[in-house]
Amino acid sequence: MKQQKIFKRAFDILASAIGLIVASPVLIPVIVAVWLQDFHSPFYIATRIGKGGKPFRMVKLRSMVVNADKTGVDSTSAKDPRITPVGRFIRRYKLDELSQLWNVLKGDMSLVGPRPQVPRDVALYTNEEQRLLSVKPGITDIASIVFADEGDILKDSADPDLDYNRLIRPWKSRLGLLYIEHQSFLLDLRLIFLTALAIISRKRALSGIQHILDELGADEMLKRVARREEALQPYPPPGATEVVSRR
Repeated sequence: MKQQKIFKRAFDILASAIGLIVASPVLIPVIVAVWLQDFHSPFYIATRIGKGGKPFRMVKLRSMVVNADKTGVDSTSAKDPRITPVGRFIRRYKLDELSQLWNVLKGDMSLVGPRPQVPRDVALYTNEEQRLLSVKPGITDIASIVFADEGDILKDSADPDLDYNRLIRPWKSRLGLLYIEHQSFLLDLRLIFLTALAIISRKRALSGIQHILDELGADEMLKRVARREEALQPYPPPGATEVVSRR
């Protein structure tokens, strides 16, 4: 296990360094475009909870208006008025996640692992969900591919934070826990490939996720939800018996 962690960290360092260099011809013009739209910092430094419950500062390309986080709303819908014109381009092509390669290089994050959450969301974790904090958070994982359209799911919601906890969190957490139980370098490589494939063909990426879930022995309900062919219904998070009713 220790050797696997060392190898994973070495791969994270190499891949993130190369990724930042390769992505720079795209990232630099976008950084300039974000600055030119309002002459404020093109970066949004967000507090997230990492391994062991330790907070860290995650670097993102700013896709929203200045001080958007002060509204008290953590979940973002596709129709969120706080998203800037350049921000919509950034979100469409996941460029805000590319900038997180810096956090991977620093060691706050890994390329693959459960997505880091804001402190307010982590405070709602059940005892079972606390296991999500046993590994470094990642740029991508199974849930990132399944719920890549999170903004569209919440676009007509009157309370995005509540609906996130009722519709998305129950399955996102379960997929994250499944990854932790079966994590391996080969699985990481497959998820990185499927993340890239999802940009070209979401259907094929979701099909690949189904193969992985079959191999990992996921239950039928989780596999059905991960197909994303049906509307999401409220469901309790892992370790709870009741659906979240308030934030």
